[in-house]
Amino acid sequence: MNHYCDIRNFTGRRVFLFLCMGLAALTLVWRAVCLQVLDKEFLLSQADARHLRVVSLPAHRGKILDRHGEPLAISTPVESVWVNPQVLGGEQQRLPELAKLLSLDHGKVKQLLARRADREFIYLRRHISPALATQVANLKVPGVHLQREYRRYYPDGEVTAHITGFTNIDDVGQEGIELAYEDWLGGEPGAKRVVKDGSHNIIEDVESIRRPHPGKDLTLSIDRRIQYLAYRELKAAMQEHQARSASAVVLDVKSGEVVAMVNQPSFNPNNRQQSRSSSMRNRAVTDVFEPGSTMKPFIVACALENGLYRPETQVSTSPGWMQVGRNTVRDVHDYGLLDVSGVIRKSSNVGISKIALSLPAEEIWASLSDLGFGTQTFSGFPGEASGLLSHYSGWNAIETATLSFGYGISATPLQLAQAYAVLATGGIKRPVTFLRDGDVTGERRVMPAAITRQVRNMLEQAAGPDGTAPLAQVPGYRVAGKTGTVKKSNAGGYSRNKYLAVFAGMAPASDPRFVMVVMVDEPSNGKYYGGQVAAPVFSKVMAGALRLMAVPPDNMPLLETRAKGGEEPA
Repeated sequence: MNHYCDIRNFTGRRVFLFLCMGLAALTLVWRAVCLQVLDKEFLLSQADARHLRVVSLPAHRGKILDRHGEPLAISTPVESVWVNPQVLGGEQQRLPELAKLLSLDHGKVKQLLARRADREFIYLRRHISPALATQVANLKVPGVHLQREYRRYYPDGEVTAHITGFTNIDDVGQEGIELAYEDWLGGEPGAKRVVKDGSHNIIEDVESIRRPHPGKDLTLSIDRRIQYLAYRELKAAMQEHQARSASAVVLDVKSGEVVAMVNQPSFNPNNRQQSRSSSMRNRAVTDVFEPGSTMKPFIVACALENGLYRPETQVSTSPGWMQVGRNTVRDVHDYGLLDVSGVIRKSSNVGISKIALSLPAEEIWASLSDLGFGTQTFSGFPGEASGLLSHYSGWNAIETATLSFGYGISATPLQLAQAYAVLATGGIKRPVTFLRDGDVTGERRVMPAAITRQVRNMLEQAAGPDGTAPLAQVPGYRVAGKTGTVKKSNAGGYSRNKYLAVFAGMAPASDPRFVMVVMVDEPSNGKYYGGQVAAPVFSKVMAGALRLMAVPPDNMPLLETRAKGGEEPA
């Protein structure tokens, strides 16, 4: 009987155990069905929310090239360090080591992580070197990651800084050509969907959402070789004459292209930490000045076109001064009786004032407006100034007189260069451009060709031995140009000891290829005349530019003598 009971109890326990195991199996099957079938979509969405991410793919920024394809701005791949504060915050013992490697203050890093503890992504340091990136990766600190980005690099540094401008840390243009052509250069970032693990490392690429479209390259009209020449000579002149600032512009008159543009002081766009904001300004485009006697050729051109004057027309400048209302216009010397060419050659304020006062103010204003004074050149450069040319209806006699020798009117160096290019092209005004093979459909005639030839002849005399700028001469070439020595304006009128030294000219005078304007602000080392300070810069830069561009000489008397069978001079 007892034996029978034991068997029955054992059988009961076994059945109970099988029932429990069966129930557990059914529970597991049911749970599997729930996970794999009934709750599948919900669980997948939750997993995606935690581990599926859309990440940006940076687009490579287009290069900026000079007219010969030499790089002026390029983007190089770099790594940036970012961290997940929620993970790195738990690795406090590793923070000193990481901060030291990245040259960061440990205390500040700790405070940053505490302030942004609720975030999953913050940059710790941007754009580090490849060697440093390798060291960071080797540390293997949880929550610390590297991200591929691009950094802008400018091979010529401060030589081309004012033209190229620069980008910010996100590789977006901030100044210069980088800003003006941001849409062209910047490209469009891409995006992809990825799976990240708990440490936010990418473990799987799920799909490509949008492919990155790299920016397009941009070819400028700048000639890197001539740009360097202009930079070197302008910097040397500024140091020699202890000037406050200086600018220079070289235009190709055949196309209206800017071949070189430099300013002093300059800055290094690759390292702007120590640069002043004033040194980053492209003064040749953004700053205006009173051009002084460089305006005289345009007044003479207006007088010749009016028909009242010819190059040989006599103008009395005695006794070296003239009264205009309550004001006095003076020359440096009493030049006596000068013809119109002599007025330009000697740079007579009295002579040019008499010419201007004999002309209708409306004609002078219209002529200067056609040349581009008072309006932008529309070169497309950011921040370009328009200068000042007041309406003729408000002029009185003294304003007309002073305007004729460049006071009461303002222009940028680029505007002045464009105006002189009209004299060089035979009266054609061409749009100014920073791009190679730029659009010249906007060119138009603003002055008769015969008039420009007569004025060029006068400017050639002004740059000759008897003129004010013999130091502008270029061996082997005929040069035409005009100096300007301008008293700077201040709160009480005009300064007695602060000047602008200016020279504007062209070469070869027989068939000009280049126009160049040089402006030196406040030379303070004894010399301040345009012919002493600015003209030598023109000579040195123009000599190099003509040679580099293989422009044939037009002033080789020795070769001409030989060709005619004459004797060589002793």
